[in-house]
Amino acid sequence: MKLGIVSDTHMFRMAKTLPGPLVRAFGSVDAILHAGDWTDLRVLELLEKLAPVHGVAGNNDGPDIVKKFGLRRMLKFGNATIGLVHGHGEGGRLATETRALRAFQNDKVDAVVYGHSHLPVLKRVNGLLVFNPGSPTDKRRLSQYSFGLMDIEDGRIQARHVYYTDKNARA
Repeated sequence: MKLGIVSDTHMFRMAKTLPGPLVRAFGSVDAILHAGDWTDLRVLELLEKLAPVHGVAGNNDGPDIVKKFGLRRMLKFGNATIGLVHGHGEGGRLATETRALRAFQNDKVDAVVYGHSHLPVLKRVNGLLVFNPGSPTDKRRLSQYSFGLMDIEDGRIQARHVYYTDKNARA
């Protein structure tokens, strides 16, 4: 199973449409995970044209998005369980990654996918895959925009980032 992983689209303020590299890559995925900060439900409509979408709300999302998605989800794909959360919330100065991991500390998950920081992260912590796709539309101080692709086979999860410099490139 192949998943497209995205977060922090912040549309339609940071971009008027989905970036071409993301549209091309997500055209061949089985499902899309969005880790929050959609800011507009029209993003869901755009993504659903590519594949089924699972998501959570982020701190920049309104009540309609929070109601639709909630703030935390556990998703099963084959033998793999993925915890999906934005990563904002209580904890003051706690790092976003720490908050994301704590959201699933009492659950059996194989991966935690989160957003909020706009910083791409890919690592393993005690066997747990920890993944932040970055942002496809708001790179902040980074040199490139990014999103992620994840492959799940026989319960094993592999992930990678896709980087690009032109968020206005068409599909």
